[in-house]
Amino acid sequence: MAACGAQASASEQAWLESAQTFIQATLVPAGQEPNKQLTLSVIDCVKKTWLSQRENQDFTLPLSYRKKHKVKEPNLAGKLVRLSALVVTQNRRYFIMTLGELSQADSQAGSQVSIIVQIPAQMVWHRVLRPDRAYVLTKLRVTKTRGHRYYIWTTIPSSDLIPLRPDSVQELELDVPFLGADLTPLPQPTSSRDSRAQDGHVRDSKVLHYSGTVTRVLNESASLYILDGLLILCLAYQQIHGLRRVIRPGVRLETLPSFKVHGASLYEQLVWECQLGLPLYLWATKALKELADKLCPLVLRHQQFLKHSSPGNPSLALQLLAPSWDALIPPGGPIRHAHSEVLEEPHNCPHQKYAPLQTPYSFPTLFALTKEGQHRAWASFDPKALLPLSEAAYLTSCQLNRHLAWSWLCLPSSVFQPAQVLLGVLVASSQKGCLQLRDLKASLPCMALTETSQPLTDPKLIGCLVRVEKFQLVVEREVRSSFPSWKELDKPDFIQKKQARVYIQFFLSDALILPLPRPTDLEPPQTDPSCPEGPHGGQSRLFLLSHKEALMKRNFCVLPGAGSQPPKPALSFCVSGTWLCGTQRKERSGWGPPQSLGIENKDQKVSLIFLGSSVRWFPFLYPNQVYRLVAPGPPQTTALFETEGPSGTSQRPLELAGIQSCLTVQDEWTLELGSSQDIPNVLEVTRALPESSLTHLLSDNFSNSLVSFSAEILSRILCEPPLAFRRIKPENAGAVKAGVKLTVALEMDGCDYPPHLDIYIEEPHLPPQMGLLPGARVHFSQLEKKISRSNTVYCCFRPSTSVQVLSFPPETKVRAPLPHIYLSELLQGGQGQVPFQATTSCHIVLVLSLQILWVCAHCTSISPQGRCSRQDHNCPAQAAISQANIRLLVEDGTAEATVTCRNHHVAAALGMSPSEWTSILECARGPGRVALQFKGSGAQTESEPLALFLRTLCDSPSVLRPVTLSFALEKRPSDITPQEPARLQPFQCGELPLLTRVKPRLRLVCLSLQEPEPPSPLEISAASS
Repeated sequence: MAACGAQASASEQAWLESAQTFIQATLVPAGQEPNKQLTLSVIDCVKKTWLSQRENQDFTLPLSYRKKHKVKEPNLAGKLVRLSALVVTQNRRYFIMTLGELSQADSQAGSQVSIIVQIPAQMVWHRVLRPDRAYVLTKLRVTKTRGHRYYIWTTIPSSDLIPLRPDSVQELELDVPFLGADLTPLPQPTSSRDSRAQDGHVRDSKVLHYSGTVTRVLNESASLYILDGLLILCLAYQQIHGLRRVIRPGVRLETLPSFKVHGASLYEQLVWECQLGLPLYLWATKALKELADKLCPLVLRHQQFLKHSSPGNPSLALQLLAPSWDALIPPGGPIRHAHSEVLEEPHNCPHQKYAPLQTPYSFPTLFALTKEGQHRAWASFDPKALLPLSEAAYLTSCQLNRHLAWSWLCLPSSVFQPAQVLLGVLVASSQKGCLQLRDLKASLPCMALTETSQPLTDPKLIGCLVRVEKFQLVVEREVRSSFPSWKELDKPDFIQKKQARVYIQFFLSDALILPLPRPTDLEPPQTDPSCPEGPHGGQSRLFLLSHKEALMKRNFCVLPGAGSQPPKPALSFCVSGTWLCGTQRKERSGWGPPQSLGIENKDQKVSLIFLGSSVRWFPFLYPNQVYRLVAPGPPQTTALFETEGPSGTSQRPLELAGIQSCLTVQDEWTLELGSSQDIPNVLEVTRALPESSLTHLLSDNFSNSLVSFSAEILSRILCEPPLAFRRIKPENAGAVKAGVKLTVALEMDGCDYPPHLDIYIEEPHLPPQMGLLPGARVHFSQLEKKISRSNTVYCCFRPSTSVQVLSFPPETKVRAPLPHIYLSELLQGGQGQVPFQATTSCHIVLVLSLQILWVCAHCTSISPQGRCSRQDHNCPAQAAISQANIRLLVEDGTAEATVTCRNHHVAAALGMSPSEWTSILECARGPGRVALQFKGSGAQTESEPLALFLRTLCDSPSVLRPVTLSFALEKRPSDITPQEPARLQPFQCGELPLLTRVKPRLRLVCLSLQEPEPPSPLEISAASS
């Protein structure tokens, strides 16, 4: 690199002639004759002085030396080492070229000079400049940039760009301002903004001078390409809008270091305004590609999604990425200025250091998320894990397969790596009557709740884009199997069918809800001057919803002449409510005043029927909410919301139900959530859900068999409906799924120990709605209360039943320990005041009975030697299972109770180890049945060795010992059998016989039986003192 003058004459004579002309024009006054003597004296002096300097001995004196060798507009020559992109900012255009030393050795020393070219006529230079070639820039100036401490080189309108010929330049000594403008060393490495978040993992990048062929276009908008199938080339930091059409597979490119520029596209905005370093930028482009694949072009257009963000008009794409910016980009970082970075001395490149970035999160398609959930659900499906061996070994084939028929898996968002962000458009399905998230690949059912356990009630959210980071992916598994017994649980051949239902649960507080932008190129609708309401005219009417019935397939009466073919059952539901005001018409400022109603029409009850496309409103309708029913279009001449709909419903059932009118909601009608401003003259609407009293619920009173309550679901299994006992055909063993049984714990005010109740769901209410999972809190409205033949209260779903999920199951279920009580506490208190399950420390006083059976795993007939004893020999089962039960008499000093222990709890009651108990069961296989009665009319002396051994054991201290007993009441709270009255029992007090009233013994069922913990030294010392 050299500062050079204009090319001098090749001969001494030419130089002398030029010098004489210069001296005469400078020193001789105008109008006088030339002074030859003065001219020669000046030339000799100047030549002697010039040649006295060693570095000038090979050069003639240049004409530019006329001003004391100070070069005010010097020329600059050197090799082009770097060329920036053509920068366009604020209606200005410029680029920066960097010249280096001509020789290879000097170039490695690092001396470089950057020149900013900003003259409009010189922008064409950018197209012809080529790196590694030598150029001369003439008539340069050095100026100081406003607001900065350094000088910069710049061109002027008269500057020229000339290819360099090395023999035509000479080096000059620059003045101080020029020296201050020189660039000195190579840039020092710095860290990009997003790399500071991962201290300790920063790596140095390598500067490559690479020439290769484009083999693939990764993302044209993001300027990402692959060279030679090896390197990813990112040109996002260059303005190459015009070259994007040229860079295609097969094009050969040569890459050199370049500067960051400010552009107007979304991807350049990520680089400039969001200040993303390269690792984070590459991830952002990948995430935007995933988002575009999910939403474009059917949901919205690419240009709408990837538009540049501006104040007051944020980009939809940036809004979807922005919630995680704070975690990925630490706040408080320095604001970068491209102009300053280019001119900074020394230059600090933000990409010479970087931090490897782990994928923060991804946006999977709903189809991929569904498949991932199903894969994890079936990969974790293990019959032996669902049914512990201690329980499965005593179940019949029917019981075994029913316990395996339904199970569920809840996958919280925290289990996915990398984290998965749920994204889709919220839609309401008229085919299923539920909310769905939808993208281009699939639809996924979803449930949303507020933090106050309120459901989603605002239909305006339909069509909005929902982004959720924290959610639960629920997979309900249904299996049709025919396992003969527990021994075959590890053989998948006995599973005939598997299916899964996948849906999403999330809270609205964890969701980002964004309205989708409307198309910008659509013309606004024309307003009909004859219609004062404008393009969105219509009528509406407010109503207060009091009850919503179940969503199910129903038959509706049809009007005469509708057709000869009977209608097929259609998915539908009904709601009942009250009109709050008359019909209102649409005005420009909103809804007009309601029509006046007569006294007879005030508080008019109405029944609304939703079927067909209007089923989509089912997930938004809930009791005690005010809604507006809107009929779009021009005003009707008749009372639209007061006439009977086309359902043809007769008036008699309506009169019996206290309803004055029935209306079928049309497909084109819409629903809006009412506001307090809409109903100023109506009293505050109560939000309390209907609740039946515990006394009414657990009684034999049938004056009102429809009950409502809130409860927590404890368990859910597939079962046969109550009173539907039937022998299962051999070919369908374990395959019948006639209903669902929910066991719930009632939530009642003033009830310390919630009673348990069974709820049965049968056709046509199958499958049950989403969210009925163990651990969830649910409100059931208008269930039918029934009483079984054993005097147990249970409930069933009916067409009038509605369900509202109040809370989702907790991600981590912590079971509270059972309360430790005295047995006498069970004899005190009323309903809900004594625990249904508890633990007590007691002593086994007596064994009342013991029975060990071997039964057929299919038909439960006695199976001596493990073979079914049925007379018809039609039982297909080849397996037998053991069953056992023992009845104990226990007391704890306050009361006594009989305890029934079954199956594996019998071994614990007898104090046997698992191996000892297995030996006892094998000994009982031969006869198939061993029964012992220790007290009462059935007591007898045993002669069989096994029976004799068990009788001796049951009378020994090994069985009659202190134990810690966890139990449940044999008489469940839902059992309304009248209590046995107290009986007179004689006692002998010395010689005096006494009679006293004694309450019946408590009857308990063993949940677990353990040896008592030995007393601590502190307890022993306290007892001795």
